[in-house]
Amino acid sequence: HRDFYVWSDDPDGYAEARIIFQDFETSNWTYDPVAEQYFWHRFYHHQPDLNFDNPAVHEALTAVVDRWFEAGVDGMRLDAVPYLYEREGTNCENLSETHAFLRALRAHVDERFPGRMLLAEANQWPEDAIAYFGDGDECHMSFHFPLMPRLFMAVRMEDRYPVIDILEQTPPIPEHCQWATFLRNHDELTLEMVSPEEREALLAAYAPEARMRCNVGIRRRLWPLLEGDRRRVELLHALLLSLPGAPVLYYGDEIGMGDDIHRPDRHGVRLPMAWDDSRNFGFSEALPSVLRWPPATDPGPCHPLVANVAAARATPSSFWHWLRDRLRLRGRHPALRRGDLTLLAPENPAILAFLRRWEADTVLVVANLSPHDQPVALALPAHEGWQPLTLPGLVVLPPIGKGVYPLTLGPFGHMWARLVPPAAA
Repeated sequence: HRDFYVWSDDPDGYAEARIIFQDFETSNWTYDPVAEQYFWHRFYHHQPDLNFDNPAVHEALTAVVDRWFEAGVDGMRLDAVPYLYEREGTNCENLSETHAFLRALRAHVDERFPGRMLLAEANQWPEDAIAYFGDGDECHMSFHFPLMPRLFMAVRMEDRYPVIDILEQTPPIPEHCQWATFLRNHDELTLEMVSPEEREALLAAYAPEARMRCNVGIRRRLWPLLEGDRRRVELLHALLLSLPGAPVLYYGDEIGMGDDIHRPDRHGVRLPMAWDDSRNFGFSEALPSVLRWPPATDPGPCHPLVANVAAARATPSSFWHWLRDRLRLRGRHPALRRGDLTLLAPENPAILAFLRRWEADTVLVVANLSPHDQPVALALPAHEGWQPLTLPGLVVLPPIGKGVYPLTLGPFGHMWARLVPPAAA
């Protein structure tokens, strides 16, 4: 299978391609003493890239796709999809050959497995990432990488501008496609899609120790990243579930799982799921001494004895129950799942507010990005006389009048409210 990989006698080829994992690699080429040639890799040297110019590679990958879709998988994440092909004189990203391959793959999936989904992992700016939808004939979904760090940036700055700015830069997408939104790429909070100054500020705020950092990002799980502050965890999830896109939840975040920054590379967050307080926390019945990668055992609120599925389910006030209830609410309101977005512009910069609408369903979302109480006056002239009902709880708030609508939100507080027209109030 030598021709499944990319080889060269010259380690200076494709010189314009950036080195992605600069912490670990000094070149995209590594010498193999058996082949007596260099092989190409965009990430680690133990992950050589496939040669997509070889038709046999396409056949082998199609067989893998068929195997898992036949087994019942609903969708596939296409890892590092911008880097499939290499061409001299380019940065070897987002090439036309890549899109041609994706169109062929999509046609194959649609023909053999209608209703299954392809998700592009393209860590690109929105105008580049949108290309992976094609004309609705490539990937069904694409991760919205630039949005993710700006949610954390907005909380650090106590200012909605980073979120508003990137949403306004996000172009429309084909009708039957969707963004995938998330709070951390599975291995790290990646910071490629921010400026160097913004990156330094985020590292200082969320990863003050060097061992918390990895590549161009932060190798921490969500709860330790936010210092176990449930208010901030709830706020970010409330935004994740109400902004446009389909939310992607990473295992363990729903129970407050921790990490282990003493383990190398990204293994500090790739930890066994904590199911209960039994041996190995329910992940395995083997002796702990023979586990290849044991659970984290650092003391604190994220310890598996505290943060496990059984404990979360048994505690009515747990974040697990909170998140499940919000997911149910989102499921009941098509405005939150599919609605269009209208950004509001209150004078208080610490407040992020917007409307989601889908047919007769209208939901108002208001979030306080500050650790202090914040007042806000919302201009809602098109909804004069409408009645806000809080979600959950359906608490009836005063109707919206002619002037601005005043609210006060507590530290890192948020509100979802269904707006009911006067005739139905």
